Amino acid sequence: MTVTDQVSDDRAAHRDLADPAFWRLPRPERLAAFARLREREAPVLFTPRPGTARTSGKPFYALVRHADVLTASRTPKVFASAPGATTPEPAGWAKALFGNSMVNMDGAEHAALRRIISRRFTPRLLAATEENIGRLAGRLVDEMIAERPTDFMPSAASRLPLEVICDLMGIPAEHRPRIAAQIDHASEQVGVERRGRLRIPGRGTASLAMMQLVMARLARERRRRPQDDLVSALVRADVDGEGLSSRELGAFFSLLLVAGVETTRNAIAHGVSLLDRHPEQRELLRSDFDRYIGGAVEEIVRHSTPIIQFRRTVVSEFELGGRTFLPGEKVALLYASANRDEAVFTRPDLFDITRSPNPHLGYGGGGPHHCLGAHLARLEMTALFRELLTRRTVIRRTGEPGLVDSNFDNRVGSLPLSMGPTVT
Repeated sequence: MTVTDQVSDDRAAHRDLADPAFWRLPRPERLAAFARLREREAPVLFTPRPGTARTSGKPFYALVRHADVLTASRTPKVFASAPGATTPEPAGWAKALFGNSMVNMDGAEHAALRRIISRRFTPRLLAATEENIGRLAGRLVDEMIAERPTDFMPSAASRLPLEVICDLMGIPAEHRPRIAAQIDHASEQVGVERRGRLRIPGRGTASLAMMQLVMARLARERRRRPQDDLVSALVRADVDGEGLSSRELGAFFSLLLVAGVETTRNAIAHGVSLLDRHPEQRELLRSDFDRYIGGAVEEIVRHSTPIIQFRRTVVSEFELGGRTFLPGEKVALLYASANRDEAVFTRPDLFDITRSPNPHLGYGGGGPHHCLGAHLARLEMTALFRELLTRRTVIRRTGEPGLVDSNFDNRVGSLPLSMGPTVT
């Protein structure tokens, strides 16, 4: 079979991952396509069709097996995040205007920025944040019981991670509605529900610019009058003279909105839906919350996989998964496929909060780009599910999640719910 025949066969049998139409398929169909790709002897090349380059980017090989995604994640000297980990890659003007994000950096540049940020997450800050998360979760569920909303997303799923990040960063209360509105506007710009097109990263730059302006002003204020918050710590030089510029701070805050707000809100929403669809799992968790919540959080993240994929660029020749990759080639790390790999997970489509071991790649596959906010996300999910499952008022979904078609994240646009009768 020629390369042309192979690509044609893959498009017919597996659907075309470079075609935006593939990402509009129902999720079960996409997962089935990934399963067929995992059966192939080597990673498959997908090439954008004419007229779709803006959406699909350059030709890429799909890494769909758990072992291959794990190896690529932990071999950054071969599989580089630069010039861009998303599709399409960030434009040069965007990097110049907004600064480069950590997800698009490699080597010493990435290590230095990650070190500055990691040092500011002190035990004292994390302890205070954990206590704050518990209070926020309790208040949000109190409000839900009192107000009886019909959509879970704006009432709790979106609000908790946004409030946590804003509290952590020290964002004044008067700025938060504006930031929330800009996040929603950016989402509308890329959502097919309203625009009839695929949700892809890189759009909504006007909203991004507004949020970065807020952060730049706050950075200047904190340099003059520092407070006990993360922004103050990040912009002030430490003993090694390391601190973030206003532009670096803006880029970091934008990353937090995806890594710390979007992914967590989606994991929470999928978790509520999964537990409602599997009442035996919900009741098991309710029977001994502290015993099972750790496994439940990991299984929710594995099963939903909030981030579908990231891209890497090959910088040196490397053999992986039955193929020798060459410099300049692009690969897609498909976490959504790796987390359903039958070679690693028994009955991978089953939702099982007791699954052990559970080496999912929902926070990345380790290496230098492993999610900095993984611990924070676990704390938020634990706190909110504790409140949702231990109250006397029953909260149930009344319909299927309104999923937003995307080649990047497993986003929930809406989740209808009702407040049920009091449990006696």
